[in-house]
Amino acid sequence: MPDRIKLLLVDDEEAYVNVLANRLMRRDMDVTKACSGSEGIQALRGQDFDLAVLDLKMEDMDGIEVLKIFKKMDPRLKVIMLTGHGSAQAAREGIALGASGYLTKPCELEELVEKIRETAGVEEGESIGRR
Repeated sequence: MPDRIKLLLVDDEEAYVNVLANRLMRRDMDVTKACSGSEGIQALRGQDFDLAVLDLKMEDMDGIEVLKIFKKMDPRLKVIMLTGHGSAQAAREGIALGASGYLTKPCELEELVEKIRETAGVEEGESIGRR
């Protein structure tokens, strides 16, 4: 079986995380869900990921703080930030801190899938190799 993109999905909107994770798994991605910044950090301690999708605004931790911690833990980890609050400034700050890109929530699923594949360096229908 070909390798799949190993994705860490971090967002404190649990229903959103569950629906999005299911939809991404149907697109042949290996998704680990985290419903808080601290859960995301714990998940990253336990395994390697190709990419993380990280919400900027969460209850327990600010997404920028989580991004800084992710980058210290794994400088090669690619991170796509999601912002539902129109905070282009925070998204630009994230890019400056090493995020690979950002999308505004709500975004179309296909737009997110395309951004994930593009960031992971995977063409449509192609598998990803482990680092």
